[in-house]
Amino acid sequence: MDRFDIVIIGSGPGGYVCAIRAAQLGLKTAIIEKDELGGVCLNWGCIPSKALLRNAEVANLIRRSSDFGIQIGDIHLDYGIGLERSRKIVQQLVKGVDYLLKKNKIERFSGKGKIIDANTVEITDTNTKIETENIVIATGAKPRKITEIPVDGKTVMTSREALEQPKLPESIIIVGGGAIGCEFAYIYNSYNVDVTLIETLPQLLPKEDPEISEYLKKSFIKQGIKVHTGVSNSSIDIKKTGKSKVSVSINEPPEIITAESLLLAIGIEANVLNLASETVDIQLNNGYISINENMQTAVSNIFAIGDVTGKLPLAHVASEQGVWVAEFISGQKREPLEYITMPRAVYCQPQVASWGLTEIEAKDLGYEVEIGKFSFNANGKALGLGEPDGFTKIISDAKYGQILGCHMIGSEVTELLGEVSLAHSLESTPDEIATVVHLHPSLSEVLKEAALSVKNRAIHGV
Repeated sequence: MDRFDIVIIGSGPGGYVCAIRAAQLGLKTAIIEKDELGGVCLNWGCIPSKALLRNAEVANLIRRSSDFGIQIGDIHLDYGIGLERSRKIVQQLVKGVDYLLKKNKIERFSGKGKIIDANTVEITDTNTKIETENIVIATGAKPRKITEIPVDGKTVMTSREALEQPKLPESIIIVGGGAIGCEFAYIYNSYNVDVTLIETLPQLLPKEDPEISEYLKKSFIKQGIKVHTGVSNSSIDIKKTGKSKVSVSINEPPEIITAESLLLAIGIEANVLNLASETVDIQLNNGYISINENMQTAVSNIFAIGDVTGKLPLAHVASEQGVWVAEFISGQKREPLEYITMPRAVYCQPQVASWGLTEIEAKDLGYEVEIGKFSFNANGKALGLGEPDGFTKIISDAKYGQILGCHMIGSEVTELLGEVSLAHSLESTPDEIATVVHLHPSLSEVLKEAALSVKNRAIHGV
């Protein structure tokens, strides 16, 4: 029996990237996948949802074509064709992952992997056992469900089922105002679905800067999405008629909201069921695999990366963890990953992009902060695009000038985060961002102006 240097369970953005980097470093590598290559992100998450979001953007742009002097008659929105487009993109990328694995001579096993001991993984579907020096768990996560509310895939859905529906309901209630809930709210609303978005915490996107979240809420309401935040008590009752009913204690008496379908966007839970034999000491914390700064579990040669760790459930974080582990196993030494500096994004419109600490988090940590802001409605490129909504906010340490956080809402702000991440890696200050000549006209100028604004030097600030 061949013995591998590294066996990876799961081929999502953490697993397949880890496998490729390990192979590049000369490690004999195998990967195990029970479903499609690319994992949830590529097949049923990041990629198809972003394709659908682009469809929604185009629909909204056409609706306001008269703003640009273009007259268009009645438009017909075919969500099914848009869904087919998203699936074609997925298929193309899955083939790309398959090609990359073959190119790097990574051995692929189909089936469900189970860890038998620290050096053995079994493909339970075929009873095939694989010996290895190192094991990497990259099994990801799945949408969280509510036991009392059975998911039937049509009346009650998670994001997984929602991405398979070729026909949209006339009305929908989305429970959960995080990234997934907000993105689906935008998509559905763009296709004329009556959308109600419910979040139990005080703000949409609870982990984002409150100013950003409040701006998004107002924008959603302006777009026609009904938004309820800070819902202290909610109960969901599925009618026998097949319709869903949500009773929300917003005021007294409680408001009753009824819709054709319900989407649960209440977070994720790790895929750890039957992952390892009872003799394998893989410890869990709140349902996620516990790891140290080297991504090691309680068993030193068994690693875990991606959503299954619960560290920060983002595809690019999983990929970076995968690269880190492959290099660690090969003997390369790197500084531990800083999760607070990982970029975050939500792709509804307006887009939300963030990096680092929020203003509240920075103050809670004892920093004296300086804030710089700049609005898109003073940016020539944004006005030319017809996208003047939004602003950029830079949070800086008043004592040393360190950039602590950057938070943006507006058109294509997700494309602006790279500059902030690079600035952080170079230990730049807002002054250094401000001295860089930015192309005019460009959306990136809002970063320069926000950086200038930290010291009240914004040229175009009002």
